[in-house]
Amino acid sequence: MKLEAIIFDLDGVITDTAEYHYRAWQRLADEEGLPFNRQINEHLRGVSRRSSLEIILAGRPATEAEIAELTERKNRYYVAMLAGVTPADLLPGAVDLLRELRAAGVKVGIGSVSKNAHTVLDRLGICDLLDAIADGFSAERSKPAPDLFLKAAEMLGVRPAFCAVVEDAAVGVDAALAAGMWAIGLGPASRVGHAHARFESLAGVTLAAIRTALQDAAWTIAEPIFVPDSQSHMETVFTIGNGAMCSRGVFEEGYPGAMPACFVHRVWDDMPVNYTELANIPAWWGVDIWADGEHFRLDRGQVLGYRRQLDLRTGALSRQVRWQPREGGPVLELDFERFINLADPHGAALQVTITLAEGQTALRVRTGVNAHVENTGLLHWNLVDQVAGLDTAAVQVRTRATQTDLAVAMAVKLSSAGPWQSSRCDAEGQPATEYHMTLTAGASATLHKFVAVVSSHDAPDPLAIAQATVQAGQAAGYRAWRAANDAAWAEMWAASDVQIEGDNEAQIALRFNLFQLLIAAPQHTDRASIGAKTLSGFGYRHHSFWDTEIFMLPLFTFTQPALARHMLMYRWHNLPAARAKATANGFAGAQFPWESADDGREVTPTWVPHAADRKQLIRIWTGDIEIHITADIAYAIMQYWQVTGDDAFMRDYGAEMVLDGATFWASAAQLEADGKYHYRNVIGPDEYHDRVDDNAYTNTLAQWHLETAFNLLAWLKRQHPTRHAELVAALDLTEARLRHWDDVRRRIVLPGDPASGLIEQFAGFFSLRDADLAMLRDPGRSRSMQGLLGIEGCAATQNLKQPDVLMLQYLLPERFSPAQVRVNWEYYDPRTDHELGSSLGPSISAVMACRMGEHERGHQHFLRAARADLLDVRGNAEDGIHGASAGGLWQAVVCGFAGLRLTESGWEIAPSLPDGWTRLAFKFYYRGRLESVEITC
Repeated sequence: MKLEAIIFDLDGVITDTAEYHYRAWQRLADEEGLPFNRQINEHLRGVSRRSSLEIILAGRPATEAEIAELTERKNRYYVAMLAGVTPADLLPGAVDLLRELRAAGVKVGIGSVSKNAHTVLDRLGICDLLDAIADGFSAERSKPAPDLFLKAAEMLGVRPAFCAVVEDAAVGVDAALAAGMWAIGLGPASRVGHAHARFESLAGVTLAAIRTALQDAAWTIAEPIFVPDSQSHMETVFTIGNGAMCSRGVFEEGYPGAMPACFVHRVWDDMPVNYTELANIPAWWGVDIWADGEHFRLDRGQVLGYRRQLDLRTGALSRQVRWQPREGGPVLELDFERFINLADPHGAALQVTITLAEGQTALRVRTGVNAHVENTGLLHWNLVDQVAGLDTAAVQVRTRATQTDLAVAMAVKLSSAGPWQSSRCDAEGQPATEYHMTLTAGASATLHKFVAVVSSHDAPDPLAIAQATVQAGQAAGYRAWRAANDAAWAEMWAASDVQIEGDNEAQIALRFNLFQLLIAAPQHTDRASIGAKTLSGFGYRHHSFWDTEIFMLPLFTFTQPALARHMLMYRWHNLPAARAKATANGFAGAQFPWESADDGREVTPTWVPHAADRKQLIRIWTGDIEIHITADIAYAIMQYWQVTGDDAFMRDYGAEMVLDGATFWASAAQLEADGKYHYRNVIGPDEYHDRVDDNAYTNTLAQWHLETAFNLLAWLKRQHPTRHAELVAALDLTEARLRHWDDVRRRIVLPGDPASGLIEQFAGFFSLRDADLAMLRDPGRSRSMQGLLGIEGCAATQNLKQPDVLMLQYLLPERFSPAQVRVNWEYYDPRTDHELGSSLGPSISAVMACRMGEHERGHQHFLRAARADLLDVRGNAEDGIHGASAGGLWQAVVCGFAGLRLTESGWEIAPSLPDGWTRLAFKFYYRGRLESVEITC
């Protein structure tokens, strides 16, 4: 994190002339007969003089002349009072911090809406400590517009991203954020809690404290206020995990309409329509609190303070709540923290501290394990056993169809200044421990809860292992578990972090997306992969698509190769199912499923209810004819091999998948009267168009796959002749079959215009009605092009859901000249529904824009991907993280802005950083060596 300048608001930050403003407004209001008090005055904090008057007028009509006279009169009253301002009016800590900044070489500016700022600063005697003053005359628009702070940064000669703003007003914090600067709030969280960092005042604040707070902010996703309607979205955002399990960010005490869920890799159970899904496991995070019999929940009592944050460095989710059960009742300060232990595939822990701020209360706390859970209306568990003790509880459950056993155990430690009583609760499926105590003002109680989740895939007796794990945690203590978790995360981030300087939003958003992928990747098994919605929601029922291999896997191939190997081995273990699918469809070889779950069989639903009319069914063709996934998997295998040099994997596993996939492609090709091989009735990446012929992406990837298979056979014969002979025999790679491979690859139809280089996305695409470019670019559009035009209406146009031809050129750049890429970029990018089409598209468009030298256009596409889940731009984040978008974001930065490419001799970069980015640094493994890249400008 780079900090070159700090811009201070004046009133309420450096000095408190707010009282003078209040008196001047009060005098004016009294003269005009306008209601005014200190409560109304709070709304004037950080607001311009004219806007302040409009608040006071509260809709009373006034002419421009009257407004001018009233504001001028108020200003006269205020200026007259300023005669009494002296250095004694400086707020505590202000001068000390200004002097420290000057000594450290950090530039200092003022950004105040006051038009009397110069007068006040002169009287305070601190002008010699300032490098620039932007006041009410410096910018046309006032806060919350960013103009004033941007002007101050310009005067200081510092990029906005390297500036921090110190503000005591909510609108000032808004302005700082809008300017792309770090925001430091002074005052209560209720007013400035949405700043990156917050202090009560400048008293005792040092430059080191500011740097530490802002460094923390670059790793933090924060929810500064409680917004009930956004909770389903925020539950997804605050998902935590450890590569074995992930839990949504629900409240420990629950909330109406919440979607509580925790998913564990490989714990599948059958369901209607979608075949199978991961079963939501028994809830382990619950803590219920009663104060004088009043149940703590955010929809009850009065929420006096709230903040929730996710520390991306450690995966710890924490929340602070100040709550009063009833007017005049006790005031509780509650501090929650929980994490899923990256150092232990089975472990999780939770800490709750309850402090009584005011009054006295009889406190009751209950925590346990709840096996009464569901998957959005579906029940998957039968209770097998349960245990309840004074500080322990456990359940063992079994899935109804797949007969997988799972145990969830807990052990609790309670510490309190006073005595307490404990009792066990043994309700069926809900064993728990309950504590009773009395708290007086200033007293606290802290509960530590250790949790273990073990399935029959992990051990034959999961309950015994789970109980032993929590007992060990109880003995070691919460801090020891947290320290082990933090150390494991430090090791993970050492290879996977990407550092951006010059764009604070980009830095935080990228780390968030990387975090969500890292917690979902199967750390301890090679019989699982990452689903399209990771492990963060119920969307797509946790099935894996091409999203994994093409969009998510590169992050792991380059930074966590062991995890990439796990996910590729998942495909190898399921190779028999891919062969069975090919056979069922009348083909030879291996045809991988469009949607895959536990055993690799095709689990794409054939029909689904229409979203608007549940009685109407929609035919889903992807599982039948979106066949490009077989080549996508081969591409991921080859990329992994090229990056890692893992010859053993390729020899023993990868080659078999690639070769049997090639047999499928040769078998599926149709030789027709034109002497060409065709792939008819398919779907390419652009799913606005289904059942098309000779999709360019599909055909070209098929050709590439066949060519790659020949090269792989030659390598095996040269380097591993025994394995070569085994595979030739096992896969029936006869001379006749290989001649057919060669014939197909030579004569596959590759649609396009050789003269211009423009590739036709599929046969007949250019005959479709052109896309409505004005509609595509309409900033007010709230529905996808398919949503506006209908399924058939959109299919009759050249509107694209996501890049298709451009996706091909991204994956196989060596096959296309710069001129060919340019002509296709200029044709297809404007016709793509970037805003509301597929979330898979923007990141790839960002890379292609960089290759075209259009890095600012690339940055626009990058931001679309970066904001997909954090801002819920498509309105469906409650279903889970957009995993492909998250993985594509890493590619947009590393392969796009940094321009990383693999070559025959190694790797190279061709940077194209967006405006404002001054540094980009990342690491990756190449052939077992950790490489470091740093780009500055």
